[in-house]
Amino acid sequence: MTKLLAALSAFVSIVAAPLLAADLPDLEGREVVVVTENAYPPLQFIDPATGDAIGWEYDAMEEIARRLNFQIVIENVSWDAMIPAVSDGQFDLGMTGITIKEDRAEKVDFSDPYMRSEMFMLVRADETRFSDGASFAALEDGLVGAQAGTTPFYVAVYDMLDGNEANPRIKLFETFGASVQALKSGDVDVVLTDGTAGEGYVKANPDAFKLTGDPMGTEDFGFIFPKGSDLVEPVNAAIASMKADGTIDALNTKWFLEYGN
Repeated sequence: MTKLLAALSAFVSIVAAPLLAADLPDLEGREVVVVTENAYPPLQFIDPATGDAIGWEYDAMEEIARRLNFQIVIENVSWDAMIPAVSDGQFDLGMTGITIKEDRAEKVDFSDPYMRSEMFMLVRADETRFSDGASFAALEDGLVGAQAGTTPFYVAVYDMLDGNEANPRIKLFETFGASVQALKSGDVDVVLTDGTAGEGYVKANPDAFKLTGDPMGTEDFGFIFPKGSDLVEPVNAAIASMKADGTIDALNTKWFLEYGN
């Protein structure tokens, strides 16, 4: 009976998707320039086996484009440049696991949240010197890797260390991927990450990484747009339809449970 209900639910989701899409705005094939960093697996990253850009956000954006009838053009910039560039109108939409924050919302418009995640400490698999923020802070020579201006950076500064943004225990990197590589090589001792991305790294490299400690707060992810963009409302409608018909859940299963296994 359980399998029958599951199959029926899947069938209903498949049938419902086109019906929901028919009720969504039609953007009439317009071109939408989407910018990303490709350094935040499993949300978006470069497949080491093929060199292709893949991930949860790519699949989600392709589905949103299908439902709203627009054409995607992908561009890449660093995290530091992304919000200013979208704010200036250089790109129509930004995606790279961007936490919805009030100060950022002064510069760009956010979509409704498409994902909620909790932040964890990503450490090497053999790490035993600390297991939470307090014990890391007590490790006087411990280094944390982060990107300036990101949520992990501010959590490291204000929740783990002394509130000094120039604290020498914080080592800055241009991309999240570079900070993780520094962790793997021993150049830093911890990287703060949302649980979804952290789980992606651990599953891909179980002998190299682990997540430790309790979650250090909850964050919602959203896509970003130039202020006043006419894309916000249609994208929000598409996100709502994808939540309603199970597409978001299917993407979570694909990228956080099945990918790499």
